[in-house]
Amino acid sequence: MQNNLIRAKFHGMSKSNGNNNDKTVAQNRKARHDYFILESFECGIVLTGTEIKSIRAGNLNLKDSYASIENGELWLFGVHVSPYEKSTYIKYDPERDRKLLVHKRELIRLRNKIREKGLTLVPLSVYIKDGRRAKVELGLAKGKTTHDKRDAIADRDAKRNIGRAIRGKMDE
Repeated sequence: MQNNLIRAKFHGMSKSNGNNNDKTVAQNRKARHDYFILESFECGIVLTGTEIKSIRAGNLNLKDSYASIENGELWLFGVHVSPYEKSTYIKYDPERDRKLLVHKRELIRLRNKIREKGLTLVPLSVYIKDGRRAKVELGLAKGKTTHDKRDAIADRDAKRNIGRAIRGKMDE
């Protein structure tokens, strides 16, 4: 029982526990191409002003973004949130660093894994949970080499060809 709770907490399973009110706003497909994702988890994000409205509208880009632990806090770097068009007051910097919200024990566990194994934290997706809060799915990732990327492409192509062959036989 406790093992399942820990797994749900640290492997991102908590976001899909039968509640399908989550709306994916942006995905970082390049991250899955460039890295082996060892595990994933969700965390909150601190936003200012009209950033949440802009995120709900899908004006978000995760390309070349990463997360890092700075001064005992988890930060998200390189995420571009376009300014909300209908905003009437102070505009914010679209490329600013954003603080991520995680429990202290999770932060300590992540810091230890990053130090010992040379892993990195990569945002995989941003979604709106229960129609209210923006959440970021972070992945603990290990970089792929060019050789690994080529193997992944070859495997994907092989699976696609097998699927086509099976569908072709079923049509006959």
